[in-house]
Amino acid sequence: MPFNTQRGFPGTGLCRYSVRRNGLTRNDAMNNRARKVMIIGAGNVGTAAAWALLNQNIGEELILVDLDAARVEGHCQDLRDAAAYMPGMITISTRQAKECADVDIAVITVSGGALKPGQTRLDELTNTARIVGQIVPQMMAGGFNGIFLVATNPCDIITWQVWKLSGLPRNQVIGTGVWLDTTRLRRTLAEALEIGPQSIDAFILGEHGDTQFPVWSHSSVYGSPVAQVYERKTGKPLDTAALADRVRKLGFEIYARKGCTEYGIAGTIAEICRNIFTGSHRALAVSCILDGEYGVDNVAIGVPAVLAQNGVQQIIELQLEGEEQAKFQHSVAVIKANIARLP
Repeated sequence: MPFNTQRGFPGTGLCRYSVRRNGLTRNDAMNNRARKVMIIGAGNVGTAAAWALLNQNIGEELILVDLDAARVEGHCQDLRDAAAYMPGMITISTRQAKECADVDIAVITVSGGALKPGQTRLDELTNTARIVGQIVPQMMAGGFNGIFLVATNPCDIITWQVWKLSGLPRNQVIGTGVWLDTTRLRRTLAEALEIGPQSIDAFILGEHGDTQFPVWSHSSVYGSPVAQVYERKTGKPLDTAALADRVRKLGFEIYARKGCTEYGIAGTIAEICRNIFTGSHRALAVSCILDGEYGVDNVAIGVPAVLAQNGVQQIIELQLEGEEQAKFQHSVAVIKANIARLP
């Protein structure tokens, strides 16, 4: 589909981001100075994300932010030791969140507390929203004009909250959304088919939560429908409902066994940052602010989006089949109902 300018994304084609800093466009500035990622929250997810960014040599400076000064400084020193073994040169530092005017990507990984048995990601909203409601205004007062990447749960609602609090254009506020869920779907299928997950073209859409769903009408392996390839390989029909349920529960299974999820979401954060910094124009299923796409507005939800150095450059509108459209609308309704709970 053509690049959509009427819905609020800047530029056309390989756009040059319009906001200027020190006489340079954002893309020019990013290409001519150290690229900086600030990670807000030095818990399991934040520190694993820092390690993933460091290990994959993404960016030139990592900045850790946490209220626990001793802990965050300990993580910083530990990561500096690891950085000494890396082929490139990367700076690891600590700051306060408000010291962010030169930051390119700010990753929000704060947590409002551990989930109790039987709770879902939506139960994290009240505590998490309170923390985010304090951090984002401080950062905007500090001159932040980069890209927010939200990994905090409930991801879609917090992504919308960050967008509203920041006042930034919607292309500069992204949630990790269902990209990890999409990766889990591809990995699970790949294990059954004994192929690499990169060979599978499949997406999950909707909430990063219980209302997410695979888009089977747009899923294929080497151009053939996933279900056909699966049946040829295994001799059994693909139980799409069971697979969708399994993928949806994977995060909670990990959480139940080890008390957190960290490495998978860290890889998700690293991949999104890499695609932004490189201007890859690759489509990932991330949480985006919709303004008319899919017939929906004023909500953040997981959809395929093309990433470039300005953040979200294009939202891809898949033609959903009847049941898929109904599931998408249900997911939208759940997210909007929880947006209404925000203080």
